[in-house]
Amino acid sequence: MSPRHTALLATLALTALGSGVPSAAAAPSGSVQNEELVLRGKLAREMRPAGSSSGAYVANVDRGRAVFQWRHKRARILASNTKLFTTSAALARFGPAARLNTGVRGDGELDLDGTYRGNLYLVGGGDPTFGSRRFGLRAYGGGASAVEDLAVKLKELGILRVTGRVVGDESRFDTLRGGPDSGYRTSIYVGPLSGLAYNRGLASESGRGFQLSPPTFAAARLDSALAHRGVSVEGAARAGRAPRDSRLLTFVSSPTIARLAALTNKPSDNFFAETLLKDLEMQATGKGTTAGGARIAAAFASRLGSAARLMDGSGLSRGNRASPLAVAKLLIALRDREDEFPAFFGSLSIAGRDGTLRPRMRRGPARSRCRGKTGTLSGVSAVSGYCKARSGETYVFSILMNGVNPFGARRLQDRMLQAIAGVRGD
Repeated sequence: MSPRHTALLATLALTALGSGVPSAAAAPSGSVQNEELVLRGKLAREMRPAGSSSGAYVANVDRGRAVFQWRHKRARILASNTKLFTTSAALARFGPAARLNTGVRGDGELDLDGTYRGNLYLVGGGDPTFGSRRFGLRAYGGGASAVEDLAVKLKELGILRVTGRVVGDESRFDTLRGGPDSGYRTSIYVGPLSGLAYNRGLASESGRGFQLSPPTFAAARLDSALAHRGVSVEGAARAGRAPRDSRLLTFVSSPTIARLAALTNKPSDNFFAETLLKDLEMQATGKGTTAGGARIAAAFASRLGSAARLMDGSGLSRGNRASPLAVAKLLIALRDREDEFPAFFGSLSIAGRDGTLRPRMRRGPARSRCRGKTGTLSGVSAVSGYCKARSGETYVFSILMNGVNPFGARRLQDRMLQAIAGVRGD
């Protein structure tokens, strides 16, 4: 962590006042500081209607000082601001350039006539994009791993006939299909979680219904893709586990973790977030679980000086909680992680331009100057991120509003970000 950020975090601890706004007794010299005093009043006016269950924190990270604090030490429901913790931990653990592989293993031998005498095992590696080429192009703009590519690669190996079957192996994750908000059953807001997910667990590419057995469904799709290319498979697809002595025949790779983080944060994708959370423990222990991934994400934040109670990866659970100060500490500390920060910053929505902030702040100084992660649940609205003000200086903000009407809360937040972005220079 840079000396400036270390000093800022120390300042946060020393100046934490619990509730309300710091006193502006004497105007500091310099027009930016004078404008920041005015800014405090503007931000306070917007926070008052949000009620006592809401909090906010704003800091000028270039000058290393807290600018605004409002009930900033009390933990609030994070909603999808939870994804800030999930994606930052994934970028740190895997690295922005890493990819997740979906492989095909075999337990047999290939004859000279192209007959593979044995089973093919489609082994999931926690890639949330795996599916059909058409679905990946429509849903993610291309770059997703495709079952058709696996079929082509298998045929290129000389396989023309399989005497066994295709077996779908999801054993890199546990078999719980959801998180705590749905009692660990499939959630309509996520879809079925699996180490071998195909088209996000949808039963059809049009999005009608969910798969009952993701590994069986994925295995059947590889079977069909092989048949389409003239490769016959004698047995019916099913779920199972690849033997330890099976051999890797081929694989396809996901987009980079940096791209997966953007596909998570910009549209606030719950399925991607919950999958990435399980990927954290999969990478650490070989078996991905929601609880284990949440512990890893919380521990990563703790090492950066932040503190959060995490229950899932998406924020659907109301048990995900952190204070605005804690979120700000995470965002400040991430700026010093040179390998990961560009990808993390690039994953955030741009005000008035893309993601969940596209319809908001389409005019005014906040447009294109502020990036952030939104969050919405019943009675909860949140937004945290970074603003590059007109002064050229960078502000970190975290606004966590609980016990509010989300639509009205967004209007308050937008005015706050417009005020932050509107600070002019010396």
